[in-house]
Amino acid sequence: MHIHILGIAGTFMGSLAQLLKAQGHEVTGTDKAIYPPMSDQLAQAGIAVTQSYAVADLPQADRYVIGNAISRGNPQLEYILDQGLNYTSGPGLLADTILPGRWVLAVAGTHGKTTTSSILAWLLEAAGLKPGFLIGGVPGNFAVSARLGETPFFVIEADEYDTAFFDKRSKFVHYRPRTLIMNNLEYDHADIFPDLAAIERQFHHLVRTLPSSARIVLPQGEPALERVLQQGCWSEVERFGQGADVAVESLTEDYGRFTVTLGNERVEVDWPMCGMHNMHNAVAAMLAARHVGVTLAQSAAALAQFAGVKRRLELLADINGIKVYDDFAHHPTAIETTLDGLRRHVGSDTIIAVIEPRSNTMKLGVHQQALAQSTAKADQAFWYQAPTLDWSVADAVSKGCIPQQVVDDLDALVQQLVQVAQAPCHLVLMSNGSFGGLHQKLLAALEPGQAKQ
Repeated sequence: MHIHILGIAGTFMGSLAQLLKAQGHEVTGTDKAIYPPMSDQLAQAGIAVTQSYAVADLPQADRYVIGNAISRGNPQLEYILDQGLNYTSGPGLLADTILPGRWVLAVAGTHGKTTTSSILAWLLEAAGLKPGFLIGGVPGNFAVSARLGETPFFVIEADEYDTAFFDKRSKFVHYRPRTLIMNNLEYDHADIFPDLAAIERQFHHLVRTLPSSARIVLPQGEPALERVLQQGCWSEVERFGQGADVAVESLTEDYGRFTVTLGNERVEVDWPMCGMHNMHNAVAAMLAARHVGVTLAQSAAALAQFAGVKRRLELLADINGIKVYDDFAHHPTAIETTLDGLRRHVGSDTIIAVIEPRSNTMKLGVHQQALAQSTAKADQAFWYQAPTLDWSVADAVSKGCIPQQVVDDLDALVQQLVQVAQAPCHLVLMSNGSFGGLHQKLLAALEPGQAKQ
């Protein structure tokens, strides 16, 4: 069957395309915004992508998949509707073609979905379970964001964003998991949800799809998640953290070593990640893996070999003691927790945060009041005032407790960073997009001999 995907370059749709290709389908797609790592994955999978939404460039296909970034008015979508062609959503097609008969382990929450999904898939892999997965990023242990797997187990990053222009339910209601991690819950996706209560309602709809034999894993003391469960829960619930049945204790300042205690079983984890948020991600994954038979001891051993995730505090280069990282940070809480973890890990080294407010919620200015404080653990912050922002970043960060610079030209930003970067220094580039090629420009400018020593 020939399947053509509109909006193929998004992390979900691109990953779905690779799974469909692995099933033996002919897969093509259309997208205008396509960049690594997804562009590389699609090319490696032999999936042709057209960067034009003109009707003349729409191939004949047996089925069309409409990405949730595609809106009415798109020429190809309008043609599909006018001609009465066979179309569906990405989550709908996944549920119909990939997930039947699978034991789905889903990871939901505002923050940490990609990392936790990557950890969980690795724990199952290390235990010999050879899971399938679909993750909104590229795990270092696998180098691809999706694969079919060889057993019933399937790990999926369960996003609360809406499904498609014709289906405004959250994506995750299609997945019907038997194991569910709910990491946390804050207000996000202001372009589709009016308030936190609306998101909580969608999480409740997810909980309603779980069988009674399912297990929900969540941290202790998360008010929004508790409100979700209070709306109705018919499955087993396992909490971790202070005062919970599963106790967690950090052994180091940066959370790189910690213990997990459940009943008479106590294991110690020593792994390469840092930050309380990542420790919680790991514990949630350990408990989810335990639900399908992986022991805590097996998981603790596997975590020592966890290779991280692309674009999650990913070290791009170390140039004469100036380290450059790529981070996806899409929300003030994500910025804050990432910088806090790095600060605990590197001590008194200089940290410079370089941030593009690019997510839909950030563009709407919903979290303006939290931006300045989110960078408190850095020594200095540079913000990019993109032309697409209709609010003043300078006004939003003017009361920050560290020096804040706002720049509207990326080339000028590169030059400023080169001037201030002095080893030992950590430059953290934070954006959920390509940041206008800033990463490559900065690395080129920091070649030996140009960076300050």
